[in-house]
Amino acid sequence: MSNHNPSSPSNLPDSQKWVQFDDLANGLAYLHTRVNANAGRTLESAAFVYALIDLLVESGLITVEQIDDRKQQFVDRLLQRYRQHDPGVALQELNQDKYTFAQTAKIDCENRVHLCKAACCKMVFPLSRQDIEEGVIRWELDKPYVIAKGADGYCHHIDRAHLGCGVHAQRPIPCRAYDCRNDDRIWLDFDNRVINPKLTDPSWPHNLTADELSLPEIADDSSLG
Repeated sequence: MSNHNPSSPSNLPDSQKWVQFDDLANGLAYLHTRVNANAGRTLESAAFVYALIDLLVESGLITVEQIDDRKQQFVDRLLQRYRQHDPGVALQELNQDKYTFAQTAKIDCENRVHLCKAACCKMVFPLSRQDIEEGVIRWELDKPYVIAKGADGYCHHIDRAHLGCGVHAQRPIPCRAYDCRNDDRIWLDFDNRVINPKLTDPSWPHNLTADELSLPEIADDSSLG
């Protein structure tokens, strides 16, 4: 079968290529301008802070040791707040090839999807560098690089009619690794097919707590086979 894609950049007319390049160049120019502006403001703020600290130390009001101790306390608090409210750019920390990932879960989804309504396809997680460079999986423009969702809360790539994955071969590692059997957000009793009542709420998963909403951490299988 031919892999020819008439819409790929290499097959576009030169005029369209330049339009795409101009759009990209303009976007990057704006981004770089904002980065430079923010860097300037950050440098100015840091200069004021260091000057104030220097004056306080010289005046004998505080010591460098006290500052270092208090700084670490605030670093921990701010980092926790940042992760909860302002994740910035989210990216999977694991650097694994999803096509050789060894921990793919085996679930009889076809016999359960009428009950669970493909709830796993509403889960929120960041993509990997491999996903992004591959260019198949969509991500939220206002929350890079969190997997894109539709207005209904489902993954952008799900087939709404049959609740099947439209990019199954290219699906991210969290989709491959996720195992719902012991996830009580979905199943109260997996073997007897008893779902969590919260699942029937149209607002699911937004009716879950922040801890419930997060996917379990994926173990690094780089040392496996």
